[in-house]
Amino acid sequence: MKEKILITICARSGSKGVPDKNIKNVAGIPLIGYSINLAKKIAKFYNVDIAISTDSDKYLLMAKKFGVETDYIRPGYLATSNSGKMDVFKDVLDYYEKQNGIRYDYLIDLEVTSPLRNLKDFENAFNIIKNNKEALVVYGATLSTKNPYYNLVQENQNGYYELCIKSKESLVTRQSAPKVYESNGMLYLFRREFFNEPRKTFFTDRTLIYPAPHICFDIDVPVDFEFIDFLIKNNKLDFDINA
Repeated sequence: MKEKILITICARSGSKGVPDKNIKNVAGIPLIGYSINLAKKIAKFYNVDIAISTDSDKYLLMAKKFGVETDYIRPGYLATSNSGKMDVFKDVLDYYEKQNGIRYDYLIDLEVTSPLRNLKDFENAFNIIKNNKEALVVYGATLSTKNPYYNLVQENQNGYYELCIKSKESLVTRQSAPKVYESNGMLYLFRREFFNEPRKTFFTDRTLIYPAPHICFDIDVPVDFEFIDFLIKNNKLDFDINA
């Protein structure tokens, strides 16, 4: 029997930086539509339920236009700028498990603000967590252009600045520094066991990454919309977003 997967698409309505960014158009498609469309592609090949987690009726209506409906409404205490992601995931997971009378094998979150991914990304990341039975989490990451061993600094106790991490050897080039990665928000894969304990972060002693083989970044500020819109409209992506 295929593993049972809950795909979550979380879209809080109260963004201050970019109001209603989760439904803002990117290359003619509301941002939330990219995540829903990918979730529906995944559902063609895997045993999937798709869950929308939002506090907004407007967002629920938008999701319905893309073919996904839900009775779940995110509680107000989980819809603030200080709400932790893990609590949001656990609440919607509990709701769907009780409603459907099942226990999911995996929870997969497709972050709305990171649309640069495709079905192949999901399949590759899913194979990582399936093939490592001890892994609790796999998340999308990008090789960082800034490195704490080489050019990222922090203030020390004397008020001067020094490298965040000091290596045993003096590193004269970025290429000689250990590789470091940054989360890109493209996807988070959780084994159900992860939620058996209260957690505030996806970092555990059994967390792995899926290194994105193509351009991928999270939308944080307004100009990011312009970058992504330009890349998609002008076919400048280094991968097929529709594959």
